[in-house]
Amino acid sequence: MTVTTPATRNMITDYYDVIASAVRRCGAVPGDAPGTPGFAPGFDLPELTPAVREFYAAATVSWSPLGHYGGHDLTVLDLTANPGTRTTKTFASMVIVARAVEHIRRTGERLCIVTPTSGNKGVALRDSVARAYAAGLVTPEQLSIVVLAPAATRHKFRHDALADPATRAVNPLLRYTGADPEGVKALGRAFVDEYAATAYDKHGVTLWYTLDLRNYLVADAARAAFEADVSPATGSRWHAHAVSSAFGLLGYNLGRDVLEAAGDADPAARPGFLLVQHLGTPDMVLSLRHGSFERDHCPAYTLDESRGVWTQDADLRFPAVTDDPAEVLDPTFYTHRPVTSPAMNALVRRHGGDGIVVSRRECVRRYPVARQWLADAGLTLPEDPARLREWSILMALTGVCNAVDRGLVPAGHEIVVHGTGSYCDDFRIAEPDAEVSTLADVVAAVLDQR
Repeated sequence: MTVTTPATRNMITDYYDVIASAVRRCGAVPGDAPGTPGFAPGFDLPELTPAVREFYAAATVSWSPLGHYGGHDLTVLDLTANPGTRTTKTFASMVIVARAVEHIRRTGERLCIVTPTSGNKGVALRDSVARAYAAGLVTPEQLSIVVLAPAATRHKFRHDALADPATRAVNPLLRYTGADPEGVKALGRAFVDEYAATAYDKHGVTLWYTLDLRNYLVADAARAAFEADVSPATGSRWHAHAVSSAFGLLGYNLGRDVLEAAGDADPAARPGFLLVQHLGTPDMVLSLRHGSFERDHCPAYTLDESRGVWTQDADLRFPAVTDDPAEVLDPTFYTHRPVTSPAMNALVRRHGGDGIVVSRRECVRRYPVARQWLADAGLTLPEDPARLREWSILMALTGVCNAVDRGLVPAGHEIVVHGTGSYCDDFRIAEPDAEVSTLADVVAAVLDQR
């Protein structure tokens, strides 16, 4: 069934029961004891009081028709409505913070979220913590957050409410200056592993390292509930998503598992999936197509000196033209060899789908049409694509159009584009509280300031 008018819901409060069922379905349980490296609170969420509903108010999602392309109906699942983030990370971040709020309410313990991030996850968690303060659910003394992000994504961080002098000291934004952006993960993990006991014993604070797949799956399960609510799949549908590790699509599939088990969705009608990536990290597409992350499966590009571009025509699933065969179109997509690839590969094999890699040149060529489509759906992109600071939606739409043009999408299939992120240079960039490259730097910036 294709919806011809936009539909909007709150993806958390309207599907609270589905999120709870997703927790049970994936066997999510609390972690280790407070003060240990493996601590994680339970998955219980607060009762939906007026204050909690105020906290969740920005978790809106919409389903809007985009039009037709190459014989296919296109729809956007817009996950970018929160003005504090403009990305899909809003939903999981709110659920993570809500779990922290409920844990604090039940135990009286003080928590500090620690998250490495390429950008959007950290922005959304900071936004959610600030919203919890504003709604009166917790105080900065009870809940705080440490965000560790690579220098390459500084343009993604907006000056936010946590930069206020009253809250800044306990909510540091750390800029990682190491050579490998993905190094934030190991550094964040090492900090919690080595200093969880110190933070607890000396400062009375429990550190919570939140980079766990289940923290994201349970919130993203609500995407499937929203789809079933407003436009149930009929079996001839693909979902397209710009991915780094595909947490969002795995969460969607967890939601489908919940709905199908309850008899609320037809297992035979589960959609297929189109994974869209950039040349900087095409790992999931390589794994899907070749069963390997090795770059020797990428096509060889030839420099066209007359045009100053690199070209290839050997692989339909890679850009025909690019400025750089290793181009980083958006540094938010920074994960190499994602552990989620086997699960996503299995879903594509079972339900259909494909993978495709796009370049900046391809995205810019599609930009005028994509911008008009999105404007008709209520999403505003700047006239000049050079102003973009987040390319996820444009990547996904470009991947869809390329896949259609190259005959990769079965005839008659409608395509749902997950609008997971889009923002431009219309905000003030946040200044970090410290630049770090070593564990000692992180300790000095976090614990020595308490």
